[in-house]
Amino acid sequence: QVQLVESGGGLVQAGGSLRLSCAASGRTFFILDMGWFRQAPGKEREFVGAINWSGGSTVYADFVKGRFTVSRDSAKKTMYLQMNSLQPEDTAVYYCAGRDMSRHEYNYWGQGTQVTVSS
Repeated sequence: QVQLVESGGGLVQAGGSLRLSCAASGRTFFILDMGWFRQAPGKEREFVGAINWSGGSTVYADFVKGRFTVSRDSAKKTMYLQMNSLQPEDTAVYYCAGRDMSRHEYNYWGQGTQVTVSS
C-alpha cells in the first residue's frame, strides 16, 4: 500500500501563488507516475497535471496554460504543484494520486487540500 498526504493549501488572492506538496510513503517502489486532480464545488473532479516518477516527464491539462508546474523530489518521495497566477476559478480541493505500474488508472489517493482564491 501507498499513503499520500497533501499539504500547502490555503487562501490566496487572485494573481498569487501557492505550492502544494504530496508526500508518499509505503510501497512507493512500484509507482509509475503521480498526478494532481482538483474538484470544485458542484463539479466533477478534473485532471490538472502528472509526472512520471522515474523519468520526470510531465503532462498538463490545457487550462493550466503554463501557470502550474508539477515536479518531484525522488529522495523525499514528494511531489509538488507550483501554482502561479491563480484565479478564482482555480478554487477547489486539490488531490494527489499515484498509479502502480500494473494499473491503467490511479489507485492511490490523498485526502485533498483546499485551495481558495479570492477576487
